Amino acid sequence: MSAVARTYPRWKTEQLEELVELLKKYKTFLIGDLTGIPASHVQRLRKKLAKTAEVRVVKPKLFAIALERVGINPEAFKDLFTGQNIVFFTNENPFDVALKIHNIVTMDYYKPGEKTDKEIVIPEGNTGIPPGPMLSVFGKLKIQTKVQANVIHVAKDTVVAKPGDVVSPELSSILQKLGLALKEIRLKLKAGYDGILIPGENLILNIDQYVEMVKAAGLDALKIAVELALPEPEVLPLVLSKAVKQATALAVEAGYVTPETVELVLKAAESKAQALAYEVSKLAPELGIEVKVAQQQVQEAKPKKEEKPAEEEEKKEEGVSEETLAEGLSALFG
Repeated sequence: MSAVARTYPRWKTEQLEELVELLKKYKTFLIGDLTGIPASHVQRLRKKLAKTAEVRVVKPKLFAIALERVGINPEAFKDLFTGQNIVFFTNENPFDVALKIHNIVTMDYYKPGEKTDKEIVIPEGNTGIPPGPMLSVFGKLKIQTKVQANVIHVAKDTVVAKPGDVVSPELSSILQKLGLALKEIRLKLKAGYDGILIPGENLILNIDQYVEMVKAAGLDALKIAVELALPEPEVLPLVLSKAVKQATALAVEAGYVTPETVELVLKAAESKAQALAYEVSKLAPELGIEVKVAQQQVQEAKPKKEEKPAEEEEKKEEGVSEETLAEGLSALFG
């Protein structure tokens, strides 16, 4: 019995060849889930991404064959090929394209039985709806109304649904009559591929989070640069400021008098003298010494129970304030 070669319809062969050509032409593709996505949204995607990607609605088995034809293992995608799928072929960064797709939104009306993804509010004011059967619909939803000039008016803003609530036929009807298309339609991406498979949930980056991470890294780098005294234009002012503070503290502690330190040295000496006199007055009250000294100065004069490690004290003296570092960071990154 001779084997009979399997033949495919011409349209299917042509579509397969087209997919193979697209996979050869573009280095990146993204797979989206078309489940529940109206044709109007697909048209918006095609129009908005015309200069970014070529868009094709694909059949899973046919796309798997095309992948194998260009040397990509289709097994890695087998769990993604369920339901209806749309593929975006591009040479741009997959994360940039994913963000563009995510930001394309079509507003539609909630249908009965659907779950809301946001709080729904019926606004106060003229509905433009004449009184009649619709009054009972407003009543079922506990929306306060009044009739003015033969038109239904909503008495006050009314929350009719919370996120996750199931839309009732009455609510769906009122939203359509009021022209409140509140449902946001976005295409959900299953995955991206640019040599490696990128899960859909990883394609949409939290830009604000990454900005904060870069800022924190920049601040840490600046701290290290100041500590190492790197000879960079943005770092040197901070290094010099730190050096001046350290030199001044050392001069005051050593009692080294210069025009810049004389006031600080005298204040430190006065503070120590007052603290000493205060202690003497307590130990020898018969001397009649009366000293008014600030509590903080007394605390400074008293010996500490536990001395901090020398390394910790040194860090405290040498540290540069966060405000100063922030200024340096601004200079460093503009």
